Amino acid sequence: MTVDPRAALDRLIASLEAHYNAVAGKHGDDDPAVDDAYDVLADAFEVYDEALGTAHGEALPFYLAEEDDDEDDEDDEWGADGDEAFEDGADVEDLAGEARTS
Repeated sequence: MTVDPRAALDRLIASLEAHYNAVAGKHGDDDPAVDDAYDVLADAFEVYDEALGTAHGEALPFYLAEEDDDEDDEDDEWGADGDEAFEDGADVEDLAGEARTS
């Protein structure tokens, strides 16, 4: 089924507004209305991106990140030994050792 890109854009904009309203009026950190609005927004984004690609051969300049396990996120931020990891994979101890040998 082909979706009209204009209709998908209208839905995306409405979903953005609904998400904002849910976040601005949330009742606690685990408000299910925020989670629901997030899911609707993510779906509207994907539908619009697909409709844009189908109708016009274009894509949005960004994408939704895949959800990772909490353990994977923690490993990305912190090295296996608990030291903060840097983008190139080095951690604090690696860099400290390099500084002492230089």
